[in-house]
Amino acid sequence: MNVQLIQNDKGKTTGEFIPTKEWKQLKKQYSGLEDLEYTEPTKKQILQELKEAVMELCLIEKGKLKSRPAMELLNEL
Repeated sequence: MNVQLIQNDKGKTTGEFIPTKEWKQLKKQYSGLEDLEYTEPTKKQILQELKEAVMELCLIEKGKLKSRPAMELLNEL
């Protein structure tokens, strides 16, 4: 397997790159790997998430929902 390591500016390995051809072979060999792949959200999904976020903000402003620290939100991302 021809895996390439990705390193940060300090030389610490932060990820691996697997060539597409080899990734396809691994997916055939091990079921469930396709679940790890990133899929681009649809416009409908993005709009739904934005709608939910605005509704949540409205509830927070009305005092019906408790807010949380910004750092907690950033850590979730």
